[in-house]
Parts: sequence; structure tokens; C-alpha cells
Amino acid sequence: MAESAVPSATSPQAEPSAAPLRLPIRDIVPWAVLAVVLAAILIYFVGAEQGATSIFGGTWVHEFTHDGRHLLGFPCH
Repeated sequence: MAESAVPSATSPQAEPSAAPLRLPIRDIVPWAVLAVVLAAILIYFVGAEQGATSIFGGTWVHEFTHDGRHLLGFPCH
């Protein structure tokens, strides 16, 4: 019973500290651009797709996003 229940930092079984995770900017930029474009499209459809700024005719987009407008605080009527 000479062994301790808690391994010490000097014991051979202790794991070395992990190196920090490095992400190159080249890997992040395409995903960041995609996220910004999708967010802009979502904000347009929820916040501005009605009336004079409407891209699609009719009111189906407005009715589809109606509850989301109220939830996010966009006035629609």
C-alpha cells in the first residue's frame, strides 16, 4: 500500500498538458462568409419582405414569417 490514490505530477503516468487548438484563418473565413450571407437573407425575409420592398408577389412570405416578425420585434401591421 505504498502507492497514492491520487497520481502526482511527477509520476510517469501523468499526461502532458494539451497544446492549444490552432485554426488557420483560411479555414474560418469561408464559413464566416456563409454565416453572414445566410443571416442577411434571414433578416431580409423576416424583417423586410413585404409591401414595396417585396421580391416575391403575394403575401405568402409575409404570412410564413409573420410570427417570427412579432417574436423578433419587427412591426408588420
